[in-house]
Amino acid sequence: MNHGQALIDHNRAAWDRQASEVREWSRPVDAATIAAAREGRWQVHLTPRALPLDWLGDVRGRRILCLVSAGGQQAPVLAAAGAEVTVFDLSDGQLAQDRAVADRDGLSLRTVQGDMRDLQAFADDSFDVVFHPISNLYVPDVRPVWGECQRVLARDGLLMASFYNPVVFVAARDAQLSEQGLIRPQYAIPYSDLEDLDPAAREAKLARGEALTFGHSLGDLIAGQLDAGFVIDRFMEDWQPQPRFLIDRYLPTFLATRARRVG
Repeated sequence: MNHGQALIDHNRAAWDRQASEVREWSRPVDAATIAAAREGRWQVHLTPRALPLDWLGDVRGRRILCLVSAGGQQAPVLAAAGAEVTVFDLSDGQLAQDRAVADRDGLSLRTVQGDMRDLQAFADDSFDVVFHPISNLYVPDVRPVWGECQRVLARDGLLMASFYNPVVFVAARDAQLSEQGLIRPQYAIPYSDLEDLDPAAREAKLARGEALTFGHSLGDLIAGQLDAGFVIDRFMEDWQPQPRFLIDRYLPTFLATRARRVG
């Protein structure tokens, strides 16, 4: 498998499967959550904890692109809170969850299927906010994503993004070491499931139907936004509430930024 269409098709199928099984990020919000959002009581998430209120502010009438943020959770809440919402995602199954909530609760939102690195479905300056929760680990190069976000945002528009601290990709995947409380560095950053996993581990991951992932450098994740024409004015870290890796117990491995388009 290469970095082209085969990767896209595999990750799309992996997330369609998650949606069909209604896993954590494919579980639509309930009608009570939508009713509360209509009354001005709502929250959304870039990381496990709720986004600070001052990051988004009043969303009424604002054009928001929920970028790779389907699953029936964030977009319907923002639409109920009064935003003009478009959801863009690789997975048709994930997008179907947003449409289901919209149909159930009488919400207006638009869904578009595609690759986050190519937002040609949208004209320049189409949005006031791009809301982009953790998802860029599913593409091998994040810089094109920042460039497309800059293009589709209006001047002074906001990009809200979250991603993993790349340290989570460095350690050997060894259960015995973890049980002993040991972290052994094995992989360099940038990391790629396609290039860095040994063939047996890679084939096992493919056979399980799991999405393939990539660990980006902080230079690409943060300086990449600056190079694309953004100024970062908010930053936060968050802890993994259910640690998957030993490192999750020792430092917050979720990172989030708010950046403003200045160019």
